[in-house]
Amino acid sequence: MPGLYFEEFEEGAVFEHATRRTVTEADNMLFSNMTLNLAPLHLDAEYSKGTIYGQRLVNSLFILGLVGGICMQDTTHGTTLGNLGFEEVKFPKPVFHGDTIRVRTEVIGKRLSKSRDDSGIVFFRHQAINQRDEIVCDCRRAGLMLKLPAEKAAAAS
Repeated sequence: MPGLYFEEFEEGAVFEHATRRTVTEADNMLFSNMTLNLAPLHLDAEYSKGTIYGQRLVNSLFILGLVGGICMQDTTHGTTLGNLGFEEVKFPKPVFHGDTIRVRTEVIGKRLSKSRDDSGIVFFRHQAINQRDEIVCDCRRAGLMLKLPAEKAAAAS
């Protein structure tokens, strides 16, 4: 399993995820249509020419989902019991068709679960960054993470 267990996360650790993704018009159109977000700002090129950006914006919830997918590979793949919540989600810069997104994750805290013996909660800060080094998404997330299995914990001691 490539994901890390609760004990393996250290506060202050930073992950510069290797996976990058160029966002396409098809991504934006499909996601917006699948989620019934029919805002012309995402779908209508002629309408968008008259907006402050002069072009269509990529749906911000697609970007948030992309952040979750990219960061999972190095951090929580197979070792998470689920997301407990996102907070302080910000989109300081827009994303346009053709932008390439990379993700940085920082572990900002952790604690043992109060209700489960097999897990703990890890607090992450995720930032999506475009090819111009602009932060396009910044959020905090809490993940319920499995603790090391007994045999792995014994081997680590």
